[in-house]
Amino acid sequence: MKILLIGPSECGKTALANFLSDTTETIGADYSPTQGVRILEFESHNLSNSNKNASCEVELWDCAGDFKFESCWPALMKDSNGVVIVFNPDVPSHLKEVETWYSTFMSSQGLQEAQCLLIAHHKPGSGADTTRPQLAPQLNKLPLIHSNLEEEPEDVRQEFHKYLGNVMRMLSENQEREEMSIIT
Repeated sequence: MKILLIGPSECGKTALANFLSDTTETIGADYSPTQGVRILEFESHNLSNSNKNASCEVELWDCAGDFKFESCWPALMKDSNGVVIVFNPDVPSHLKEVETWYSTFMSSQGLQEAQCLLIAHHKPGSGADTTRPQLAPQLNKLPLIHSNLEEEPEDVRQEFHKYLGNVMRMLSENQEREEMSIIT
């Protein structure tokens, strides 16, 4: 399963990617912007998939938030199964940018709402406000979770696993539909 982790620069995508993939890099290290993309591969277990627990290989693509890499985006999007849009709700420009990320990565690929997850990522010591931020109307239907790796890290992991389970279920339903259309 290929999941893109996208969003504005300096919103915490890499810290989140390292945490979700159990990559052991120090959390809270000096900021170093991602150049292009980092691909983290891991196995995700206990994804509920229609009454049975399943696991799957996940490629988490930690994509640079700098628009200078925009020419690479079509290659990053190719064959992706889901998009996680990360933003810092305490930065007003991020709230506006989320709409651009959504239209570029979701709408252009024809992905469904269940294949997208919004993560309002709060930086350490920011005093997380867990109300839903003011986003563009088309984004209000998307699932949103608040992330604070200092205070509730396992809640974030649990919500991410739930999201992966939903994407996996959707992919298997699409595959079954495709197979049935070939048979009939």
